[in-house]
Order: sequence, then C-alpha cells, then structure tokens
Amino acid sequence: MARRLIFLLGGARSGKSRYAENWARSHAERVLFVATAEGHDADMRGRIAEHQKGRPKHWHTLEAPHDTAEQIAACGYEHDALLLDCLTLLTSNILLRLPESVTQTEANAAVLREVECLLDVYAGSDASWLVVSNEVGMGVVPPTRLGLLYRDMLGRANQRMAEAADELLLLVAGVPWRLK
Repeated sequence: MARRLIFLLGGARSGKSRYAENWARSHAERVLFVATAEGHDADMRGRIAEHQKGRPKHWHTLEAPHDTAEQIAACGYEHDALLLDCLTLLTSNILLRLPESVTQTEANAAVLREVECLLDVYAGSDASWLVVSNEVGMGVVPPTRLGLLYRDMLGRANQRMAEAADELLLLVAGVPWRLK
C-alpha cells in the first residue's frame, strides 16, 4: 500500500470517523489512533467512551490534545496507518490556550504552526494518515468573538490540510464525496 494523506471533512455526525476507522481496518494491521478530545464534562467523557468501545482493541491509542505533532513524533509505536480524530478539537484546544486578547491573525498562526508540524511528521513517516475534521464554514456566522476566531482558525487549518492531502473526501450523511 502506498502511503497516503487522506483528509476527511464533514459536518457533525456525518460519518467521518466511521469512514476513517473502516478504512484503517481494511488497509492496515498496526494503527495509531491519535485522540485530541478532552473529557471536561460528563457528555464529552461519554462520547469519548463510546468512541473507545468501537475501536479494535489491538489499535494503539495516543491521547494527544496538545502538542499533537510532537507527541506523535515521540510516540515510538510502529504503525501502518495513523488516524487523527480530530483536527476540529485540536483547533479548539489551541484556541482555548491562547490569551483572551489574541487577534485573528495570531490565532490563525497558532493553528497553522501545529498543522505544519503535523505535516512535517507525516513527511517523515512511512504510514498512511487519515485526518478527520469538521467543515464549519457552511453554517451561520458565529455571534461571538470566540466563535468567529474558532471558525476562521479551523477554516485555515482545513484549507492547509486539504492542500497537502493526497485524497480529500467530504462526508454527507455517511456518504463520501471524493473532492480530490
């Protein structure tokens, strides 16, 4: 199998993670699942637990909500495929660590630094990567400053990842549309 960077976009509950997990099951023996979620409340802890139950037990999981690229590089687990779930939460984690006075330019730069680090780690890897992210640019304009910062940060991160990807899929109601 030739190494590939596959970027999966879609709305909430569009089937992105399921598609990525099925691809990894079909194409790889050794899978590194990189989780970016943090269980700050009962709802998120429940979602995390549901995701964990659905993954094969032999997959290696790396909990990396911050400094994700650095943690992947230091992991040391030999893998055929890496599934990063998800860029959406990683972007949120980055935003929430920035000062309240951050400008849009500074926020965009912060997330793009992490994306470039991820792409650098991918470039040095022999594994295929699947990166999951939400498409948030098709909805309403967020009414808050934090919402606007986040939407624009994620939009920039998604654009950069899509540019670098070998394959880009948009999932709608569980159906993948090949964009690239």
